[in-house]
Amino acid sequence: MKRITDLKNRRDWTDYELAERSGLTQPTISAWYRKNYEPTVSSLEKVCEAFSITLVQFFAVDDHLVDLTPEQHELLESWSALSQVQKESLLVFLKGTKPVDGQS
Repeated sequence: MKRITDLKNRRDWTDYELAERSGLTQPTISAWYRKNYEPTVSSLEKVCEAFSITLVQFFAVDDHLVDLTPEQHELLESWSALSQVQKESLLVFLKGTKPVDGQS
């Protein structure tokens, strides 16, 4: 949430303005702060669109791009091509997977 707060502060935006520009509801954004909820990837994509940045830029450290492995880069490119239903299905799948003992 710190990153979203920093980006909002740079633009002097309120939660309401972020909601309007991202297409998310203000209660959703407020819940991230009040209830310490983490935004979903699809919500982060909408936030990034509102800020006119990419997900990679969102996760940049100290305004420097994070070095991604080729696999991570491929994953982000593939994610962008998915429909909303496919993204939600993939997230459900990933949340249901657990590493096998001795593997990560």
